[in-house]
Amino acid sequence: MKLMKRLALCILYLTALVSLNSYAAPKSERWDHWVQNDPQSAAVITHSEWDHFLSTYVVVNDDSDTALRGINTLNYAQVTPTDKQALKSYIAKLTALPISEYNRDQQRAYWINLYNALTIDVVLDHYPVKSIMDIKLSGFFTRGPWEEKLVTIEQQPVSLNDIEHRILRPIWNDPRTHYAVNCASLGCPNLSTQAYTAENMEQQLEQAASAFINHPRGANVSNGKLIVSSIYNWFKEDFGDSDTQIIQHLKQYANAPLKQQLATIQQISDDQYDWQLNEIQ
Repeated sequence: MKLMKRLALCILYLTALVSLNSYAAPKSERWDHWVQNDPQSAAVITHSEWDHFLSTYVVVNDDSDTALRGINTLNYAQVTPTDKQALKSYIAKLTALPISEYNRDQQRAYWINLYNALTIDVVLDHYPVKSIMDIKLSGFFTRGPWEEKLVTIEQQPVSLNDIEHRILRPIWNDPRTHYAVNCASLGCPNLSTQAYTAENMEQQLEQAASAFINHPRGANVSNGKLIVSSIYNWFKEDFGDSDTQIIQHLKQYANAPLKQQLATIQQISDDQYDWQLNEIQ
């Protein structure tokens, strides 16, 4: 009996260990309800509350001589109770909208901003934490808040995974989605300093892609070997489903010296990701 108990504990420990050190990315599977839109709608969703939050608490580390150079961090510790409540009010405003009645461009900005605002809101609710992966909302073996139905929109319970993998990815079918949504981690593409809008969408997506790919956490060539972000492994299908096509995607945005380094690269050697909280240090 003691042996069986020890064996069970060992299995439990190993299962937990695997859970702690792995991340299985969901597939892109369209949620048909959210395909609805009104191309004739001229209604505009304002995101001024989110703009205020981002401009106040996102820190751009372009001048830093540390490992954070090129990574936007968030000053979680300094977020005031008033601004925490304002963030929740902004989320409530968005979730109360009949988003299916808006045009596709307004919808896209809506879902990106809602995803990022929800992510920050969850982290703030559990702060201080070392990583978003340490937040458990759905049970002992879950990591992170992605599966939890955090809000209800048009009477539909919606999770972060729903927004990214059942709405944004399959409806817009644009790999740059991965540069727009932020997972509150240092390994993630930067949290933008401004809200996404229908008007600035293309510019923001292009800037986000370029900033990430030209940073070592996005793509790095060392001793002739290409190391990329795990994003290109987890979501390989979105970038062409082969090393050749992923490298071609990287070349579209690469600046010198990365551009020259990629010219002779034929395959990806490894991938990496840093789940440490994107916190100002």
